[in-house]
Amino acid sequence: MARKTVLVCDNCGVEVDEGRGATLRVTFTDARRGAKAADLCDGCAGTMPGIAVARRGRKPKSLS
Repeated sequence: MARKTVLVCDNCGVEVDEGRGATLRVTFTDARRGAKAADLCDGCAGTMPGIAVARRGRKPKSLS
């Protein structure tokens, strides 16, 4: 018997397709409170407040 994991948006309750969606993780500055995570669909993730954060690592070489 096969098992299938179904991902559901924590905000609106819509089923999220395979390879779609996002995970929102909130970490508190007070370490004792821990962290919270939420699974979101593409629509809900796009409407969440915040700014895009640059990816870590080396900057790409200039194209010359």
